[in-house]
Amino acid sequence: MKNYLLLSFLFIFTVPQFIDAQSISETSVDIEIVDQIIEEGIERSQVMEIASWLTDVYGPRLTNSPQMRNANEYTKTALEEMGLENAYLHQWGPFGKGWELNRFAMHANSPHSYFPVTAYPKAWSPGHEGPVEGEVLFLNVESVEELEQYRGELGDKFVMLDLPQESEPSWDPIATRISDERLLELANASEAVREQQENQREPNPEAAQRAELQYEIMKFLWEEKPLAILDYGYRGWYGQIAVGAASIPSAPGTPWGERPRVWDENVSDVVPQISLMREHYGRIFRMLEKDVPVEIELDMQVSFYDDDLYGYNTIAEIPGTDPDLKDEVVMLGAHLDSWHASTGAADNASGSAVMMEAVRILKELGVEPRRTIRIALWDGEEQGLNGSLEYVSDHFASAEGSWNQAEGIEEKEDYDNFSAYYNFDNGTGQIRGVYLQQNEDLRHLFKTWLKPFEEWSANTVTYNNTGSTDHIAFERVGLPGFQFIQDPIEYFTMTHHSNMDYYERLVEQDLQRSAVIIATFVYHTAMLDEKLPRK
Repeated sequence: MKNYLLLSFLFIFTVPQFIDAQSISETSVDIEIVDQIIEEGIERSQVMEIASWLTDVYGPRLTNSPQMRNANEYTKTALEEMGLENAYLHQWGPFGKGWELNRFAMHANSPHSYFPVTAYPKAWSPGHEGPVEGEVLFLNVESVEELEQYRGELGDKFVMLDLPQESEPSWDPIATRISDERLLELANASEAVREQQENQREPNPEAAQRAELQYEIMKFLWEEKPLAILDYGYRGWYGQIAVGAASIPSAPGTPWGERPRVWDENVSDVVPQISLMREHYGRIFRMLEKDVPVEIELDMQVSFYDDDLYGYNTIAEIPGTDPDLKDEVVMLGAHLDSWHASTGAADNASGSAVMMEAVRILKELGVEPRRTIRIALWDGEEQGLNGSLEYVSDHFASAEGSWNQAEGIEEKEDYDNFSAYYNFDNGTGQIRGVYLQQNEDLRHLFKTWLKPFEEWSANTVTYNNTGSTDHIAFERVGLPGFQFIQDPIEYFTMTHHSNMDYYERLVEQDLQRSAVIIATFVYHTAMLDEKLPRK
């Protein structure tokens, strides 16, 4: 690091003026402030301490749960103690009911053996007043007509619907970093390359038939009310269970925004749904195949909360100091909410901790940004980017249409005062570059800002889009929103939405470096003569 600090003073980087409606004046990287950010962010980092509070103390942080409420208050207070101003909780919604798991235990018994079952209920599943017992039944039907043989037979049963997942040894590493080849591919991406790689999905009649049958089965189960529906996690072996929210029967083809949600205030009589470890699901299935009966004892107690149906984003600022630019805003953010099977470390306490650390560094250094720097820690991201979409709608622009396609954009008063939003939400992995979101006018500027971090291999700028997280709330209404390229580490193999996503899965060096890089991006954006150009 010392060698890097000495070398970094040798570079002065400039970017040309962009020919755009929002042109960027010629500027340079402030090497002095970059080195101060590096020193503070590496030598005196607080990112792991913040992450521990968010996970060990306040996790999990399911939307509208008591833990999420506590996390809101913690982050607001922590940001105020760092010296940020105008901290408050932005109300959005209404979202719906909160849910909390109070107790859960599952046991399996057969004439030949007993074993505890590793499983997690899906969020917003109802519980039972006390322990319940019942036999397991595999619902093996290939048509709607075959369901009738089970009419009146399921009320005291645990029902399995799916064939077990076939297993094979895992030959690939669990944790990885992005290869040089992949980074080069990203760097070389263009509109022509993107169009060439896009594939049209052909209609699949068999899949449509299966979806229709699945819908009829779920409707039947809602009428019969078994003790619980059992499945296996949608990803994972070796004890990993990926689990989300309980579902409600919804006719195939129903638009996403029109489907009933299990957290909706008026939804009741939901059938409990539980995801088992794949190995335990397979064992029970194979025993049933051999006509060996299996009985499950379940103790599942939950609480629902409907006294406040709204969600809350944590917001705080470092006010701008330039009389002509202080009303303009540069934002950074990450979603604070998580799923419930673990403490939500890599998804997304890591992002929230990195963003809080980035603003802590800037405040500790006493920077005086020309524009206002505003941090947002979003609620309700996991259920559809709810918190960020509604914040953008309240402050910058409202629009009709889906979360990834806006129609009829109506600009608000602050729309023209917005410069950029930077997001962090792909696990613990270090930033390796940034997605331009097809905003080619920013390539040279972003490459310039990444130049000091070449030693960290964090210098890739790609034309490509990336989606499915909160920068899309800004992108969809024409505002510059960006997500960074990150090393995957164990994100999609181990931690994402799973019972393995604990503090221990965080990589300290990666989070420190990411906080440093984001702090420099935010600072330089706030100091430009002009706002960032829009697509």
